[in-house]
Amino acid sequence: MKAELEAVHRAGVPGVWAEVRDNGTVWRGAFGDVTPDVRHRIGSVTKTFTAAAIMLLVERGQIELDTPVHGDATVRMLLNMTSGLADYRFLAFPSLLEGSPKSLEDNQFRHFHPRELIELGVDAPPVPPGTYSNTGYLLLGRLIEEVTGLTAERWITRNVIERAGLCNTTFPTGTRIEGPHPPMYEALFGLLDPPRDYSVYDMSWVGVSASLISTVEDLNVFFAALLDGKIVSRESLALMQQTGPVIAFDGSTVDYGLGLHRKGDFWGHDGSVWGAGTWSFHSEDGERQVSLAVNLQRWNSSAIDEALEAFQRSAVDRDRQPGV
Repeated sequence: MKAELEAVHRAGVPGVWAEVRDNGTVWRGAFGDVTPDVRHRIGSVTKTFTAAAIMLLVERGQIELDTPVHGDATVRMLLNMTSGLADYRFLAFPSLLEGSPKSLEDNQFRHFHPRELIELGVDAPPVPPGTYSNTGYLLLGRLIEEVTGLTAERWITRNVIERAGLCNTTFPTGTRIEGPHPPMYEALFGLLDPPRDYSVYDMSWVGVSASLISTVEDLNVFFAALLDGKIVSRESLALMQQTGPVIAFDGSTVDYGLGLHRKGDFWGHDGSVWGAGTWSFHSEDGERQVSLAVNLQRWNSSAIDEALEAFQRSAVDRDRQPGV
């Protein structure tokens, strides 16, 4: 597994780090310009935290999964990506449709209000149900605020992050990451050559959909608690694990539930924001856990693709000892 992780770096990723847990054994590894304990932007892994917050409100009777939130779109449909609401990404970053990275620079220090991003998504033509979209999760954030009277970030922090006992997981309070963190290089499929460091960025463009900062250790702690029924009830967890096909941004089909992916008998989520990628999956019995991070995104390299896939295969192989 150590060799497979190093191969990801050798294939062209500046920094790659991971923590693998196997029945009490913990292995951490890092190659390149990083260490295993650095903080990073975890992208859409944030959705699992937001989904857990929604399920806690369901348990308390403050909302219902089948209550409409926008038009016919219910809470459940927003959680599992079946609402048909379009993603706002290309509307907030219009130059991407023109093959230009200009929008990334223009928006680096721009602060979006969730309402304006939601409006972009809901005003756009609908997409087929089962199409991945950030718009629904921003709507869920607004719902949390309406029900609790707190900002969604504060409520999720109090009731999910602190409940899990996480010490290095926070929503951003500015454009910079506090504490040790690597540069985060965005290649935008070759439009940025060389890739540009976007570790300093206003993450209001994704909010409670994909803005959390964390560590690979914290992610393993969080998912262990979630899958053990310590964040939401086991009944709520069972609902989160009711899955269907969803088309991801890269065109692949994922088995998606209420803020959770399924890969075989592993559960988790992956995430990507400008320059930062995360992959966090965990066996249902909690014995095997894998959280991986990279500080390069949207490369054009089959070598990187193959190296990442090789590491992921070895990491979820229960017959393979961590680090070997």
